[in-house]
Amino acid sequence: MDERGSAENFTQMGTLGIEEEFFVVDDRGRPTSGTDELVYESDPPEILADRLDHELFKCVIETQTPTIAANDLDDAREQLHAVRSALVEHAAAHGYGIAAAGLHPAADWRELEHAEKPRYRAQLDRIQYPQHRNTTAGLHVHVGVDDADKAVWVANEARWHLAPMLALSANSPYWCGFDTGLQSARAKIFEALPNTGVPTAFDSYAAFDEFERTMLATDAIDDRGELWYDVRPHSGHGTVEVRAPDGQADPERVMAFVEYTHALVTDLAARYEDGETGRDHRRELLDENKWRAIRYGQDADLLDRELASSVPLGELVDRECDRLGIDGIREVYEAESGAARQRRLRDEGGLDAVCAALQL
Repeated sequence: MDERGSAENFTQMGTLGIEEEFFVVDDRGRPTSGTDELVYESDPPEILADRLDHELFKCVIETQTPTIAANDLDDAREQLHAVRSALVEHAAAHGYGIAAAGLHPAADWRELEHAEKPRYRAQLDRIQYPQHRNTTAGLHVHVGVDDADKAVWVANEARWHLAPMLALSANSPYWCGFDTGLQSARAKIFEALPNTGVPTAFDSYAAFDEFERTMLATDAIDDRGELWYDVRPHSGHGTVEVRAPDGQADPERVMAFVEYTHALVTDLAARYEDGETGRDHRRELLDENKWRAIRYGQDADLLDRELASSVPLGELVDRECDRLGIDGIREVYEAESGAARQRRLRDEGGLDAVCAALQL
């Protein structure tokens, strides 16, 4: 991401953008170096032009949907499917497959190649071990907001909602083939990087902008895109970006999180316009909620919105669906979780069965 962050970029309310990180895999479903060929050495299908990039490892590739018109979830679904189909087609034409999860259970960072892009080489040099092992893959949802101060307020208020979203999406129990005992090991591994996790609240866009500028001026980061928090006002795109969920193979699960994020940001924006003062949530308690989501996934009891009592995730999901008029995350909760499915498949058919199930 370039450095042209500005309050003037916040102009549209309710637009959508979906970014997904995937694993490039070989004919056995194991991660393999393929991004040089797919990103740099061949022309992708038209819908992926300028919307396909690699990540830190040569086995991780990212797609972005075109910007989706405000409040058009049907188009979001169509664009999501179109982008995924184009990626699978593009990969297959070069002898690769595509898989999705928060972590690939067969990915061992010690055996995989890092990208040669100067941005990532600089990160590896600066961050060292935590970045060298960062084989994570996530889902990022952007929702447009038409005012910069509003976007900061919405991001502040969205922080409580990150833990339920992570718990529902938890899809990464294995790390280098080892069962971590966690439901989302991805979230814990990614947290080892600087500028990650649940951010503090900002009083205004001016305060957030000053923070971004300070981080750049002091060489803490090379660009604004290296502020990898679980939610952030995206000063380049004019959006609130939610980055909490694990990667998902099932596009309908992705759409459940898109629907929830869109409804949440829209609702919070209306509350801001109505003059609500917001909640003064301590980061430490929000971190506790995130830990519960990481450890227990769908079985988590999370702190409620007042951070005053523990409530089963299922009850929180029902409250949110009823409050926002959505259904997708309820369907996700009622189904087998991604982490549980991976464990079941490994018990039944070994690593091969898990690798096969993660492919698109």
